[in-house]
Amino acid sequence: MGEIEQKPSPGSRLGAPENSGVSTLEHGQKLPPTPSGKLMSIKIQMLDDTQEAFEVPQRAPGKVLLDAVCNHLNLVEGDYFGLEFPDHKKITVRPKHVVVKFVVKFFPPDHTQLQEELTRYLFALQVKQDLAQGRLTCNDTSAALLISHIVQSEIGDFDEASDREHLAKNKYIPQQDALEDKIVEFHHNHIGQTPAESDFQLLEIARRLEMYGIRLHPAKDREGTKINLAVANTGILVFQGFTKINAFNWAKVRKLSFKRKRFLIKLRPDANSSYQDTLEFLMASRDFCKSFWKICVEHHAFFRLFEEPKPKPKPVLFSRGSSFRFSGRTQKQVLDYVKEGGHKKVQFERKHSKIQSIRSLATPPTEPNSEVPKQAQQRASPPPGAAPEPAGAAPGAAPAAPEERPSPAPPRSPAGGGKAAGAPRAPAEEEEEDGAAAAAAAAAAEDRSPQSKAQPPQPSTGSLTGSPHLSELSINSQGGAVPASVILSPNLSPDTKQSSPLVSPLLNDQACPRTDDEEEGRRKRFPTDKAYFIAKEVSTTERTYLKDLEVITSWFQSTVSKEDAMPEALKSLIFPNFEPLHKFHTSFLKETEQRLALWEGRSNAHIRGDYQRIGDVLLKNIQGMKQLAAHLWKHSEALEALETGIRSSRRLENLCRDFELQKVCYLPLNTFLLRPLHRLMHYKQVLERLCKHHPPSHPDFRDCRAALAEITEMVAQLHGTMIKMENFQKLHELKKDLIGIDNLVIPGREFIRLGSLSKLSGKGLQQRMFFLFNDVLLYTSRGLTASNQFKVHGQLPLYGMTIEESEDEWGVPHCLTLRGQRQSIIVAASSRSEMEKWVEDIQMAIDLAEKSSGPTPEFLASSPPDNKSPDEATVADQESEDDLSASRTSLERQAPHRGNTMVHVCWHRNTSVSMVDFSVAVENQLSGNLLRKFKNSNGWQKLWVVFTNFCLFFYKSHQDNHPLASLPLLGYSLTIPSESEDIHKDYVFKLHFKSHVYYFRAESEYTFERWMEVIRSATSSASRAHILSHKESHVY
Repeated sequence: MGEIEQKPSPGSRLGAPENSGVSTLEHGQKLPPTPSGKLMSIKIQMLDDTQEAFEVPQRAPGKVLLDAVCNHLNLVEGDYFGLEFPDHKKITVRPKHVVVKFVVKFFPPDHTQLQEELTRYLFALQVKQDLAQGRLTCNDTSAALLISHIVQSEIGDFDEASDREHLAKNKYIPQQDALEDKIVEFHHNHIGQTPAESDFQLLEIARRLEMYGIRLHPAKDREGTKINLAVANTGILVFQGFTKINAFNWAKVRKLSFKRKRFLIKLRPDANSSYQDTLEFLMASRDFCKSFWKICVEHHAFFRLFEEPKPKPKPVLFSRGSSFRFSGRTQKQVLDYVKEGGHKKVQFERKHSKIQSIRSLATPPTEPNSEVPKQAQQRASPPPGAAPEPAGAAPGAAPAAPEERPSPAPPRSPAGGGKAAGAPRAPAEEEEEDGAAAAAAAAAAEDRSPQSKAQPPQPSTGSLTGSPHLSELSINSQGGAVPASVILSPNLSPDTKQSSPLVSPLLNDQACPRTDDEEEGRRKRFPTDKAYFIAKEVSTTERTYLKDLEVITSWFQSTVSKEDAMPEALKSLIFPNFEPLHKFHTSFLKETEQRLALWEGRSNAHIRGDYQRIGDVLLKNIQGMKQLAAHLWKHSEALEALETGIRSSRRLENLCRDFELQKVCYLPLNTFLLRPLHRLMHYKQVLERLCKHHPPSHPDFRDCRAALAEITEMVAQLHGTMIKMENFQKLHELKKDLIGIDNLVIPGREFIRLGSLSKLSGKGLQQRMFFLFNDVLLYTSRGLTASNQFKVHGQLPLYGMTIEESEDEWGVPHCLTLRGQRQSIIVAASSRSEMEKWVEDIQMAIDLAEKSSGPTPEFLASSPPDNKSPDEATVADQESEDDLSASRTSLERQAPHRGNTMVHVCWHRNTSVSMVDFSVAVENQLSGNLLRKFKNSNGWQKLWVVFTNFCLFFYKSHQDNHPLASLPLLGYSLTIPSESEDIHKDYVFKLHFKSHVYYFRAESEYTFERWMEVIRSATSSASRAHILSHKESHVY
């Protein structure tokens, strides 16, 4: 047999470092399906370590060999796989000496997108290989849990003797002996689990690990520091060792190219500046560099495009650049094909398993995920520490936008994640010898895809770089979710495996089973009395409240106990005052749910009447709460003590900051300390609605009225403390978003409003972030700092200030002139209503300042006041532009990402929010199940939704510890679908922002009205009269 010909063929092109040589077929090579010529035999090493020989024509492209392997396996979803050569060298030896590996090539963000059991089995084998080879690094707990699922799939249910014998014969990970006891312990918990379910659980845990699916490519940055590059479904990642230090979402990448050994990433410029940001990496050779570039092109096309990109036109005279294009189906096409069911299920054998797995030969199911085991819908969270979030991961990668607080792993939309309307493309291009961009066609295809304008690109957790738009859904975590969100529009970058709510498995069209009308029958069995739904609201919000308490009593306490960073006095002030509340409310929730079960007839269908009430349960438990009042009084003291401790201890500050990066901490940490005070107001609102609903003759009216009197007394006693602490908490939260300022939190200072305004200078209108307090107005800009903070440019004391509209004078719509005693500035709002809000609040603040003792002293430490006239280009402004244009190196580690705070949301949505709005948001919190539908999708997905802090947080179920995604609502419009939208369902409301449209469906008229009420409070600002009507003015 002849030698393998090695002209620019798929194999030689992709043979990069040890783990990168995945074969592909270029569009230019349109060879016949069955090329003629002499046959040659090639050995393929399968994922189960067996070897198979395949005969293909000598001149056949690699695609023919890959198709032969997939046909041999009866593999329907073969597009996720590829062929890998042993090394990067050209193959000039005889084929019998070459063994090509069959491997997973594309790792989707969510394993529920894999519809076939065989596909998940092969992915599980790949995870098993990566563990054994040290590619998939994780802590001991995660490793033991992964191996326990592998053992369950191979030998079945737990038997200690069999387990230890099997582990002695099979080494799944280096240093396995030290983990043997833990593996056996975990395996004991998997009794009854089938091999398919074990595969599913294995992938569920593995996908949360930072190194899942990562293939490292050695490189150096501009400073010569050794790093590793990798590519994932979300974008390009930068590692130092096995630690991720940066990430660049496809949506933020303008162009990928290489010149000889240099790999270049060109990022999109900020909307408010003309800077160019190009990152450069040096690889071992041109071949390595080109190979990695091609892998990036393939990942971009597979995960982001809706259809295979068209081939590059053949040049007439000479060609510039590479003609390489991704060849094959995209993930969207694979999902659509499997969903249509155009294939037959066949049997397959698990080589290493004593348990035979049979796939049904019956007609394929109609549900997209019908072959996914039940764990797909009831995912058990791994034990604490099993799959920890990567340290330092921040929501949205490289920089991300504030929409999704990082959350679990952010899978992108199966469609490949289109982009938000008006969002630039994210091509991956080659500039070989300054050649034409190869991925430009891919980007164009992405633009042509019909849904690309309606679906934001996927985020991941990372930091936020200057993005003109806000990502549609952001996943949290302040890091984990953020995040990571993921959290998207072209603003989010991948940092951790997080997803934006729009690209999370749960918000993804194909990620969850659809539940269109299956709820109808269940809904009709429920009671129709409004009091029942009010009682149900108590239950659903109590679940969320308990989870919030557990953030302190379980997660934070566990973190604190591992490090000696918090003084014992502070521990004794926080945790002993939260644990009794958690115990009490656990009992309260149980009693409430038992009453609802009786009410619905689920427990004793013959019981009626006396159990169709909730007032007696509320009265009993509110009276019990009064016994815990001493603990409630301590919460304000605990908040102040914690902030004092953070100021005095760098170790405690780092501990709290790192904890806020965990997905479970989906809000600022100090917010959770105030949750018990907020909950009292919720009980009061519920009881007010019950008393209003029941006539005085109703048997439940007396108990409801008595409970209302009790809770009103408690709220009145704590009301002053609550207002004081809300302001205190908000000042500390804002302090984390600002740099260049000292002593923001001082006695007497009150926060009033923050928001985005345009400041008129010699350079024209420039976006600035303004912060209004009762004594001073600050204006800031957001540069490309690693921490995404806002740099203070100047301050305007309110004492002696005047404000006047100056639209006619400057010719700028919605323009205001603020004249201070030493400085004047001209600002413009985005709309008439925004301008009126600012005028009202600034005038009120000026009046407060006039009544105070006098001017406020300077408190800007590192930023001198800006005393120049408005028509001059200020030094601060000039410095800001220089900061924005400064080039970053790849090793600038992204500090904890704060891209999903309210400040960043206002910046991206070009709006503002006041303390009045925050106070209203505290009162309007809601939880419950909703059905959600995208604009262009057909079915409805059932989600557990929590509304708080101007944001919707999405969970698979109420049992989840952290959200998968979040959707900040500022700027959204809330409406009812019109007839033309063809939504023929009851109780549906619509959320719309630019090209992003979501439909949500409630279970009853009451819950529909409640969701409309609370969401409206977040999408439209409250008037100041609302808050002043029932709150006194308190200062800290």
